Amino acid sequence: MLYREAGQFKSTYAEDQQIFPIRQDRVAVALLLAVAFVAVPLFANQYWLSAILIPFLIFSLAALGLNILTGYAGQLSLGTAAFMAVGAFMAYNFVLRMPWLGVIPSFILAGLCAAGVGIVFGLPSLRIKGFYLAVATLACQFFVLWAIQRWGWITNNSPSGVIAAQKVEILGYVFDTPQRKYLLTLSIVAVLALLAKNLMRSETGRAFMAVRDMDVAASVIGIPMMKTKLLAFAISSFYCGVAGALYAYTYLGTVEPEAFTLDLSFRILFMIIIGGVGSILGSFLGAGFIILLPIFLSILFGALSHATGMQIPHSVISNLELIIFGGLIIFFLIVEPHGLARQWQIAKEKLRLWPFPH
Repeated sequence: MLYREAGQFKSTYAEDQQIFPIRQDRVAVALLLAVAFVAVPLFANQYWLSAILIPFLIFSLAALGLNILTGYAGQLSLGTAAFMAVGAFMAYNFVLRMPWLGVIPSFILAGLCAAGVGIVFGLPSLRIKGFYLAVATLACQFFVLWAIQRWGWITNNSPSGVIAAQKVEILGYVFDTPQRKYLLTLSIVAVLALLAKNLMRSETGRAFMAVRDMDVAASVIGIPMMKTKLLAFAISSFYCGVAGALYAYTYLGTVEPEAFTLDLSFRILFMIIIGGVGSILGSFLGAGFIILLPIFLSILFGALSHATGMQIPHSVISNLELIIFGGLIIFFLIVEPHGLARQWQIAKEKLRLWPFPH
């Protein structure tokens, strides 16, 4: 009764092809956006905005980019952090060398630069796939970091390779507070997430999924392999590049090449595994899980230390966090390989039958 399509009639093709065809979904998304844009900036403190919500949105966008490539197009990649690095450092250079361009166009151009790099390192996908493709994209991770450290122009000849992001100013409005940076990040992520949601419903998205399910059959029915795979790498890298630019400008403020190591690529990969491969919602659920888990474990261990009177060393806590984190990833792979998004889908299916037994 709470979540059912019965009685919701569509009289036009436009109504039938809405991004959210069920009224309850549209209302839920509208309420969620209203809370995110209005209530959160009013009531959230600086710690929540700067240390939790902004990185959550940025990592969600990066995970969404990887999910387009891996979850929808079926192409494995371990170079997500490298594409983020390209976006961060190229956005810095566009703002530095062409200040008249503006921040948002600089972010877009930085994303396009990352897309170009993604196309170059996506060329091996035309011949290899699976584990071997993951190794090929791993080369992108090492090459990009090497190029940033060796080519002084990228870091404006900084001896340490560290860059300080310029102030974010759009139409004379300076985004210099946590609330303003959060709203800018949220706006960009919301727009790109809706575009990704619509993309997966289009002919291009269906071609991605056909290649993922069986590339030989997709080629037989006329889907161009070269165009489809390289387009998947380009779109995925664009999303990761924009996420890297936001990572530099709205989260860290100062960026160095070591911020985009292989560990970051694996973290983003774990986000889509836990959240759900091939799911827009799963990218956000996985990012939320990865961001909030260390905070929850720190609070839990702090409470245990207070209750037992034993002071647990920070080294032990950090190692326990890694053990629990790894165990949960194995648990999800075994018990629910489709991630948290599948659990949400099951909950909606049960709501359709409520209050009747399943």
